[in-house]
Amino acid sequence: MNGLCTGRVAVVTGAGRGLGRAHALALAAEGAAVVVNDLGVGVDGTGSGAGPAQQVVEEIRARGGRAVAHGGDIATTEGAASLVRMALESYGRLDALVNNAGFLRDRMLVNLDEDDWDAVMRVHLKGHFLPLKHAAAHWRGEAKAGRTPTARVVNTSSGAGLLGSVGQGNYSAAKAGIVGLTLVAAAELARYGVQVNAVAPAARTRMTEATFAETMAAPGDGGFDAMAPENVSPLVVWLASPASAGVTGRVFEAEGGRITVMEGWRPGPTVDKGARWTPAQAGETALQLLAEAEVPRPVYGAG
Repeated sequence: MNGLCTGRVAVVTGAGRGLGRAHALALAAEGAAVVVNDLGVGVDGTGSGAGPAQQVVEEIRARGGRAVAHGGDIATTEGAASLVRMALESYGRLDALVNNAGFLRDRMLVNLDEDDWDAVMRVHLKGHFLPLKHAAAHWRGEAKAGRTPTARVVNTSSGAGLLGSVGQGNYSAAKAGIVGLTLVAAAELARYGVQVNAVAPAARTRMTEATFAETMAAPGDGGFDAMAPENVSPLVVWLASPASAGVTGRVFEAEGGRITVMEGWRPGPTVDKGARWTPAQAGETALQLLAEAEVPRPVYGAG
């Protein structure tokens, strides 16, 4: 196989269904050996099963690719460590990590239980941090041994993390945290040959097809299926490949045939008095600055 990822080894979390499955298949199609991680849980994170991960492995192998299944919980230290270990023991190297695993427990804030907050934070935010930590430790070791890698990390944020989403306070907070983690990791790991970016995809998955049923529906006329998860994967593959050299610490929205570079917090209108404000003066100045500032994009589901 000759492709952007020929000879590389990629790990994809949450790869049994939806976006993760699409990413794993696309990486394999471009020549990567893939470690397919999935717990096989329900859309709310309950239950488990080895079936989804193994099915994706079989799909990849049927197409002539290389893949192994990993059923560990990547939001635990041992699960994340074993994920990296499986790549090294199966294929002798690790070149790319695609953090994708997650589930939803949507509630309005006043109805959001602490357990639902913790569970969503755990799978999305901790489930990004731990695989990243263990992969980064391996790559740092390689760099210190004089074998600086061409390593890539692709994290998965969301429009909910960039703008907020009504009824998804836990999910929005976790996905916003992933952006912050991405920026820090990109800065810290550059010296070891590691690039870290994030995507904020919009696609039809188990997490979106019910909540946004009308928006996510496939066209009935056989036209371009803008919400197919496979539309997001080409960007993920490129970010995971050597071809993306020099691109790090960036966030991309990907939806249908559209790719957007997202521009985060930047200083807007400002006033420096050179001395302490009174509360009334601070308020009056804030209102003046807000009148000059760009109006923020609305939170998803607001209004």
